[in-house]
Amino acid sequence: MLFRILADVVVVLHLAFIVFVVCGGLLAMRWRWIPWVHIPAAVWATVLEIRGLICPLTPLENWLRREAGGTGYTGGFIEHYLVPIVYPSGLTPGIQALLAVLVVVGNVIVYTVVWRSRRERDQ
Repeated sequence: MLFRILADVVVVLHLAFIVFVVCGGLLAMRWRWIPWVHIPAAVWATVLEIRGLICPLTPLENWLRREAGGTGYTGGFIEHYLVPIVYPSGLTPGIQALLAVLVVVGNVIVYTVVWRSRRERDQ
């Protein structure tokens, strides 16, 4: 039972990390320290997506599920949990690259707005 709960906690943390990577730049409008955490997280996630690597949280979740008496899954977190919802036909390297580019472009836009608004406030 404990391993199953821990596996579910890992899923929640994994999803929270993804949401933070995609939307965390918006928090920089409120807290100045967020970019110090968000930018490395976004770079890490982008590198994983571009290189087609699996986040270390996925093997951890699979191990916890096996220890709980269940089975793990192949592929990564996104392919297992999000792709069936967002991309039912499957995740291709091209889609992964597009997702990475969208994350980078979206964050560049957000940080440009944050930087400009702070610059105007400080003047």
